[in-house]
Amino acid sequence: MAVEARNIIPRMGYGTWGRLGDEGVEAMLAALGVGYRHLDTAQGYGTEPMVGEALRRSGLSRHEVFVTTKIDPDNYRPGKLAPSLRRSLDQLGVDMVDLTLLHWPSPRGELPLAVYLDQLVAAHQAGLTRLIGVSNFTIALLDEAERRLGPGRIATNQIELNPLFKNDKVAAECRRRGILVTCYLPIAHGSLAGNPRLEAIGARHGASVEQVALAWELAKGYAAIPTSSRRERIASNFAATRLHLPPDDIAAIDALADGPRGIAPDWGPAWDA
Repeated sequence: MAVEARNIIPRMGYGTWGRLGDEGVEAMLAALGVGYRHLDTAQGYGTEPMVGEALRRSGLSRHEVFVTTKIDPDNYRPGKLAPSLRRSLDQLGVDMVDLTLLHWPSPRGELPLAVYLDQLVAAHQAGLTRLIGVSNFTIALLDEAERRLGPGRIATNQIELNPLFKNDKVAAECRRRGILVTCYLPIAHGSLAGNPRLEAIGARHGASVEQVALAWELAKGYAAIPTSSRRERIASNFAATRLHLPPDDIAAIDALADGPRGIAPDWGPAWDA
């Protein structure tokens, strides 16, 4: 499954967090209009109905748009995951999603991983999702998941990753296991502006620092899911797919010092240092 995932998951996706209501639908339509073919949503975002509406209004056929959703931890208890995913399908207006992720490990480890991972596998076997994956999983949790499932079952691990927080340990483990890394916060909540190294690289290529960050992530073999409500920024982010950084620029970004993690709830897992 992991090899298949590398081939079929579009490397540039449009993140739908915060893209609510009619404005959210219009932003998604703008993304699809400039070339995005991957919409990333989640039960916890409240944007599944907007994604469904954008799919219907886009004029694109279902197989042209890759759709990812994520199971909210509130739906991890026995017997809850598959019904929640069926509700997601109803809101999205599709018979199957392309990828379903566990959005977080069970908060504070309240539920054993087997309780909700096995339900995700059952949902896959029932034909509710084409691929399965995880999000915010540490190396220890990847170990536990692979012990239970065997290698090659986890398509991706969606983790916080950008030039100012490279999450190297987890990313390296994912690469070793053949698990695609999908970067959330790939442009670091807009905090890249003013970084001298990124600004200099961007100036050499006539690119924004956000485009440089996204091009670096794609060059590393990762997928990225930036978001914006602004049409010009949506188009600018997608244009990063046409920016090819030379090895020296990639190495210079690799050498940037890491700042703090941007999203670290107190109920989250024991992060890898």
